[in-house]
Amino acid sequence: MVVLNKIYTKTGDAGETALGNGTRVVKHDMRVAAYGTSDELNCFVGVARLEASGDVDAALSRIQNDLFDLGADLCRPDMEKDADAEYPPLRMIDAQVARLESEIDAMNDALEPLRSFILPGGSALSAHLHVCRTVARRAERLAVELAAMETVNAAAVKYLNRLSDWFFVAARIANNGGKDDVLWIPGANRD
Repeated sequence: MVVLNKIYTKTGDAGETALGNGTRVVKHDMRVAAYGTSDELNCFVGVARLEASGDVDAALSRIQNDLFDLGADLCRPDMEKDADAEYPPLRMIDAQVARLESEIDAMNDALEPLRSFILPGGSALSAHLHVCRTVARRAERLAVELAAMETVNAAAVKYLNRLSDWFFVAARIANNGGKDDVLWIPGANRD
């Protein structure tokens, strides 16, 4: 369990931070950007939860916990040394991806097929979920960029990919099951 007795440590005052394995890196390191963006996403999920209730709120709560798992995974380099670590690092697993896929399928079964692209908005919850969708896509892009330079857990990248899809479908559910989606009208304001 984590115990935080003191919030500020002054160890980052020179522009460096520690990764999960203790390695010091600059705060603009790609790995820090990737897990920092997953933390940012978690904050936006918390804002979305202010508008959510019932099953959606419960699912968002699970996602918030998963995002902490994801941050723990991304902040720990050297996957090949996991077996030698004193404490096995927490890694995302395919079962977390599969759970998202199952939830996406269940939500999508309740929706009419899309006949147009939709604009972010409609209900307040839908708008918040669309923000989450775009931040999840940014986190995914950063994780993919990191994976081009270093080893990254493939399940972490897959999770982010499915998560943005989850937010998209959940945003439609939050718009009265898609009935209140705001449709894009191509070229509507060109006159």
